[in-house]
Amino acid sequence: MTTAVYTRNCELKPGMEFPAGMQRIAACVEYNGALFHGFQAQKFEVDTVQKSLQSALSSVADEEITLVCAGRTDAGVHASAQIIHFDSLAARPLKAWSLGVNARLPQGVSIKWAQPVSPHFHARFSARARTYRYVIYNSPTRPALMREQVTWQKRPLDFEAMVRAGSFLVGEHDFSSFRASQCQARSPIREIHHLRFCRNRDLIIMEVRANAFLHHMVRNIAGVLMTVGCGDKPVQWVEAVLAARDRTQGGITAPSAGLYLVRVEYPDQFELPATESGPYFLPEELGWVAA
Repeated sequence: MTTAVYTRNCELKPGMEFPAGMQRIAACVEYNGALFHGFQAQKFEVDTVQKSLQSALSSVADEEITLVCAGRTDAGVHASAQIIHFDSLAARPLKAWSLGVNARLPQGVSIKWAQPVSPHFHARFSARARTYRYVIYNSPTRPALMREQVTWQKRPLDFEAMVRAGSFLVGEHDFSSFRASQCQARSPIREIHHLRFCRNRDLIIMEVRANAFLHHMVRNIAGVLMTVGCGDKPVQWVEAVLAARDRTQGGITAPSAGLYLVRVEYPDQFELPATESGPYFLPEELGWVAA
């Protein structure tokens, strides 16, 4: 019988033994994507969220730390509740993994909480659902404040048309028309659990919850729905785009500035702290309208 070999941060498979003295830590991370070249560490010398976190964590642990996240985000995309995990032999008080790490992080990224978890927890593979919010500033004049935290759409948007158009996307579908050409996912099949909208003065917020997402999927959905909202395409066009299974039929990819990863859900057995959906400049109570 072949013995399964354990490597740090891997998904614990039958036959693997978690090394003695090692502990797995989960953490919730908030970041301003406008300040980074995406989440994932890169070969080139550019600032990424992962690179900053690993550097700070390694400093606190006094050993090289690598991490796994629930979902890699592109340059310019924000998070109010990204979940990561890492393995370490370092024995540290919990506040060292939050306050101590934050003291070593650059502006624009912060750990909100950290706690030990079962070796069977995996930030990516244990996740059951992910939720993103896309924030649109709908005004004829460009924003001077928070211009990298919202997407500006100067043309009036038909809110009701966007809601009706979004209804075609709820459920399990082949989302080939909404995936980037460089998407590496094996299957384009995804299930959108809910797609809902809220209008708060000049802000339109789109929230989408799914089991998982394809590369650029949320931004492509936002781009298609804004095309409908502007009146350039009818509501039924969204159904035709979905059925085409062809990215060239899907219109523009909406800017990254308005996109936030706001929640990742895991089985109760892992006992992770409850985290409110963000971003925190939005009202706590929003009048959602379901697609």
